[in-house]
Amino acid sequence: MSIVKKIRHKAETAGGATKKAVGKSLGNERMEAEGSADQAKGQAKQAGDKLKEAGQKVKHIFTH
Repeated sequence: MSIVKKIRHKAETAGGATKKAVGKSLGNERMEAEGSADQAKGQAKQAGDKLKEAGQKVKHIFTH
């Protein structure tokens, strides 16, 4: 997993959280919902990254 992808996924999560907070403070439900969705998408990608890394470690253990 490249460090660039990890940074992008963390940035997507952070951007979603920011958008959610701004939407909430402005009373803009649509922006708040979009922020929540972006945040969840970033978190899902981060979880996928962790699964890939774990799979690679397991593969390495069993092939050596």
